Amino acid sequence: MIDVIEPIARWRERGLRIAVATVVGVERSAPRDPGSSLAVNSEGEVAGSVSGGCVEGAVYEEAQDAIATGRARLVTYGISDDDAIAVGLTCGGIIDVFIQPLDESLFDDFRAAIRADRPVSLVTRLDGDEVGAQLLVDDDGMRGRLGSAGLDRAAADEARARLAVGAHARRTLGADGEPIGTDVHLFIEAHAPKPVMYIFGAIDFSRAMAHVGTYLGYRVVVVDARPIFATKQRIPDADEVIVAWPDEYLASARVDARSAIIVLTHDVKFDVPLLQVALKTPARYVGAMGSRNTHAKRITALREAGIGDADLARVHAPIGLDIGARTPEETAISIAAEIVAVREERDGGQLRASSRTIHNPQRETVGA
Repeated sequence: MIDVIEPIARWRERGLRIAVATVVGVERSAPRDPGSSLAVNSEGEVAGSVSGGCVEGAVYEEAQDAIATGRARLVTYGISDDDAIAVGLTCGGIIDVFIQPLDESLFDDFRAAIRADRPVSLVTRLDGDEVGAQLLVDDDGMRGRLGSAGLDRAAADEARARLAVGAHARRTLGADGEPIGTDVHLFIEAHAPKPVMYIFGAIDFSRAMAHVGTYLGYRVVVVDARPIFATKQRIPDADEVIVAWPDEYLASARVDARSAIIVLTHDVKFDVPLLQVALKTPARYVGAMGSRNTHAKRITALREAGIGDADLARVHAPIGLDIGARTPEETAISIAAEIVAVREERDGGQLRASSRTIHNPQRETVGA
């Protein structure tokens, strides 16, 4: 529901009734991941998407019925349906969509957490007499109910585990929360704080990279030791612009497996100590700008500093995918594409030259 939360808030101010459809399962390939939502109001307005257009019409009709009847339901769309030609997924996948009237009792708390970028999970029951029941889990505890007290506690534990990795998940539990049970089916929509993109070097390329990084869903921090360059005016899309020596700043920064570290200084006196720190972090992506000659000098200096080959192989340099980028904007797109490819464990080649599926099988970990 995260992607339609603001339209829903506006509709509530108008006193409209609302239904929300959420992708809760994907089989094979699909254009939208679990957690993607479409909202419909009683005046027929629509926000969001669950399939990029393939089944939106059918979902719209189900949502209108949910508004009229007050009943939630789980619907499957895809090539296995008898009416696959009418509402099937053109990419050949199957999606499960849960459609329910909006639970207004938890909406305000959920929206407040999302807007403040605080960790929060919304757990929805997909079946049984309590179908559509929801539980909100955050740092303040849990609100709402799914069924028994045992089920609520077990679901809250699962929700907190999903928050730890920033992941949505579908789970089955026993009626009283037993971990090996299959009586109750749940969908956990987990919102963790945005992953952080650290950009070192406040140059023209940084301005473009900050813009693209924000678009990808990162919290963007730009760091440069030169106060004349490290200004918000020069890089307006960054969440923070910090004047600090790069390696000293990174040594105390919050870096996790979802973080991206982008070194755009291409100056050995900055790059080598910074990369020494970066390669001690769990960041999924570490990239460094510069020519092959520049990077060869960095590699030599890093080896002399005791960095081994396994760590050196983590550095993506020259940075970005080979698309012939020249301008700062083209270079930012090249780097962003490489970040996505690394996250998805792809080589970044042309799709028409690949026999792999277009989308990876859905993994529990989401986000950049």
